[in-house]
Amino acid sequence: MHAIKFSESIVIEAPQEHVFDYTQDYNNRLVWDTFLKKAELLDGATTADIAVKAYCVAHNGIGMETEYVSYNRPKVTAVKMTKGPYMFKSFLGSWTFKAIDVNQTEVIFLYSFTLRFPFNIVAPLIKRNLQNNVKQRLIDLKKSQECGLVLI
Repeated sequence: MHAIKFSESIVIEAPQEHVFDYTQDYNNRLVWDTFLKKAELLDGATTADIAVKAYCVAHNGIGMETEYVSYNRPKVTAVKMTKGPYMFKSFLGSWTFKAIDVNQTEVIFLYSFTLRFPFNIVAPLIKRNLQNNVKQRLIDLKKSQECGLVLI
């Protein structure tokens, strides 16, 4: 089974470093990331970084443990699934933060995953659902940054 990939992006009126730091601070995660009901770093970690593991649970109850495989502040982070729902054979995600100017950042979420049988039969439905969730997460992040709801 080949990997299923998609990306979504949004432009946020905030500095690159601010947006990066805000998204990678797990104390803020549930404030802006309305897709999740739980988000925590594991094994005593207090900050995200390479080899740090995180555990997140979506509102639908599906949880996934991931490990940071890239952490290049303030430009990119990437994680891979280490434990997760059976339907995923593999899951990778990267978040890229591109400075457009000093107070404007393009945020790009890229996801790649493979599904186990029989879930691969409904791959287009799963992809569409995940992509819609990612679009909403980016909208929520933009609102939290631009409306002054939360400041670091």
